[in-house]
Amino acid sequence: MRVRRVLTTRAGGRSRPPYDSFNLGDHVGDDPAAVAANRERLARGIGLDPTRVAWMNQVHGTEVSVVEGPQDAVPTADALVTEEPRLALAVVVADCVPALLADAEAGIVAAAHAGRTGAAAGVLPATLETMEKLGAERGRIDVLLGPSVCGQCYEVPEAMRDEVEAALPGSGGTTRIGTPSLDLRAGLVRQLREQGVTAIDADSRCTLEDDQLFSHRRTRPTGRLAGVVWWEYDRR
Repeated sequence: MRVRRVLTTRAGGRSRPPYDSFNLGDHVGDDPAAVAANRERLARGIGLDPTRVAWMNQVHGTEVSVVEGPQDAVPTADALVTEEPRLALAVVVADCVPALLADAEAGIVAAAHAGRTGAAAGVLPATLETMEKLGAERGRIDVLLGPSVCGQCYEVPEAMRDEVEAALPGSGGTTRIGTPSLDLRAGLVRQLREQGVTAIDADSRCTLEDDQLFSHRRTRPTGRLAGVVWWEYDRR
């Protein structure tokens, strides 16, 4: 079995400013036809039919939806899990952390949306629990945390930082100018390790600083990049 992961950028799509150009979020005010074209381009680009890419209506919560095949309806959730081969799971973000999880031996993958609220509420532990119920083992799960706003840029009120730090230890930080901040990636790495996951990779790109990525903090309105994960049998 082989696990595949993809992280998109702003380039290569059909959307017009301010969503230019490879916007994959259908909830941000972009032309639905452009979003549909972008999503089809993504699916074809990774070698899948568009019906084999599963999306979700993200609400900054901890709901996890198990996907068993092509979607009849898009679930309201902040994580998707599947054991189906060549069924890709997508999460869209523009500063939040996209988490792509996989147990290659079990053939189980997941995509999770870990923004401030969901990360603090435990969306990743909830995702791990659902993966385990399907047969995954935490010691075999590897995780990629995609690009997000970094701890040196994610300025928040001190009370908010302290509240999130209490729920997600390791996430409290300080900006370059000395003001309170959040480093969700750091907090999530610590949380995953405490949950028994040791194979963790984090994309260090900051969505606010890198204009090749979408950032809600930099530009409003704006589009959404996607993190996508799926597994397939090895071709021999």
